Amino acid sequence: MRNQSILNELFLAGLSDLPALQLPLFLFFLLIYLLTLLWNLVIIVLIVTDSHLQVPMYFFLGNLASLDLCFSSVTILRMLFDLHTKSKIISIKACITQVFFFIFFASCEDCLLSVMSYDRYTAICQPLHYTQIMSWKVCVQLMSIVWCLSFTHSLVHTLHGFKLTFCGSDIIESFFCDLPQLFQISCSDIYINVLLLFLLAGLLAVGSLTLTTLSYVYIFKTVFKMQAKGNRSKVFSTCTSHLAVMFLYYGSGMSNYVWQSAGHHFPGDKVVAVFYTVILPLLNPLVYSLRNQDIRTAFKSVFRKIFPPN
Repeated sequence: MRNQSILNELFLAGLSDLPALQLPLFLFFLLIYLLTLLWNLVIIVLIVTDSHLQVPMYFFLGNLASLDLCFSSVTILRMLFDLHTKSKIISIKACITQVFFFIFFASCEDCLLSVMSYDRYTAICQPLHYTQIMSWKVCVQLMSIVWCLSFTHSLVHTLHGFKLTFCGSDIIESFFCDLPQLFQISCSDIYINVLLLFLLAGLLAVGSLTLTTLSYVYIFKTVFKMQAKGNRSKVFSTCTSHLAVMFLYYGSGMSNYVWQSAGHHFPGDKVVAVFYTVILPLLNPLVYSLRNQDIRTAFKSVFRKIFPPN
């Protein structure tokens, strides 16, 4: 019987199966992807080439821009391919490989956001000791921990993911492969997989979110004690926008994982997934970098060198 045969390929349902929407969706997400590439590449080039930006804060921002490039590429490129070819067929190995890179880059971003919040806490709350605490050696060590921890976290889930078998429905109700969707269509015992997901991913997300929240609590306490209202409003505005984006990222990602891992599926799941996999990598450069005065100054300097005034 077909239901009992082991599947080697899966079908990505995508965002919509209406033929009339395929081309508009393709053009829309292609534009978003190109803008994401452009903005993040500009930030990386500026940080690498401008000596004034080669400080810990921009070192982390450069890493965030690199992660946003990779994170968006993992999901959007596959989506664009499916929208263009209209096949939406993906092999099991390719699907789980996508899961590995998706979890890896998402975990890196979780950890990096908490590291960046600690960096801002040190700069604002302990400015006299900032250069000692956030030395280049410490920055490299922190990023090494972020990459190694995320790689291990992703590898554990991926190795257990390769043990799954699929013999029932072959339809993944999403535009990319992720663990919760695979759990829903697997005919294997997924108890260990779900347990690992809630323990490891939950610990990583809650730990990162807790560190981030505590850092900004102390930042806001310091900001409220500032005498100069101009500096206070500037720091408060910047930190508030950072915190809002982080809570949107954590909130949308964690809620999607919790509900889908529990076996629930809602029409809005795809919209939430689009938000934290496609929209946020586009917003991060605007919130963290392009609103920054040093980045804008460096950009104007490079622009004048390329297009000198007459």
